[in-house]
Amino acid sequence: MAPTPKLLVVEDDPNLGALLAEYLRVKGFEVDLRADGEAGLKAFRGSAEARDRYDLLLLDVMMPVKDGFTLAREIRRTDAQVPIIFLTAKSMKQDTIQGFQAGADDYLTKPFSMEELVLRVQAVLRRSAGLGLGTEQPQQHTIGSYTFDVRKQLLRRGEQERKLTTKESELLRLLCLHRNGLLERRQALREIWGDDNYFNGRSMDVYIAKLRKHLREDPDVEIINIHGQGFRLAAREQS
Repeated sequence: MAPTPKLLVVEDDPNLGALLAEYLRVKGFEVDLRADGEAGLKAFRGSAEARDRYDLLLLDVMMPVKDGFTLAREIRRTDAQVPIIFLTAKSMKQDTIQGFQAGADDYLTKPFSMEELVLRVQAVLRRSAGLGLGTEQPQQHTIGSYTFDVRKQLLRRGEQERKLTTKESELLRLLCLHRNGLLERRQALREIWGDDNYFNGRSMDVYIAKLRKHLREDPDVEIINIHGQGFRLAAREQS
């Protein structure tokens, strides 16, 4: 049995912090909650010294004593690997850039749904596990005339860019990893939805349709349905 992922949540709003911690515990995570950046840094250092390291950090940006960006930069001085997701009310592009420059793996703007938060946490943990096994996966993919940034969940074509949802991003990531080959339905459903039941299958078909719409401007890119098996991302290499 895999060990329970251990998370550190640093959030200065006591109501939101308690809600986040309780929901994540219900979803099977071990959670420590701290109310400001200094307390968060102390908890992080204590876990490292005790060799009971956190698997992921959820950091609010606007906090008293020490803000989330500063906290992340201080953590990155001693730990370049632990995944960090920022939680913030800010949505300006410059704030997003600053978050990634501070060492973020993902960035979630308030208000957000709890389901979206759990999906983001699971996605980042999966990527982190891959890195730990020495199987680093590319963070950018070229799909015909599109560029897909996995970490930022951005699909770009020329000057246009589209922010993908977590499920869209995870599904496109798997399609890219199996480019011109077969992505089995069962594998995609289990990795992204956690179960390959009928209703999740219908949900995945909806997301496949959304991705086809996002990629439709390039006629050399196609997501092909392989009946009874899965999908194939066909994309001609750019010369």
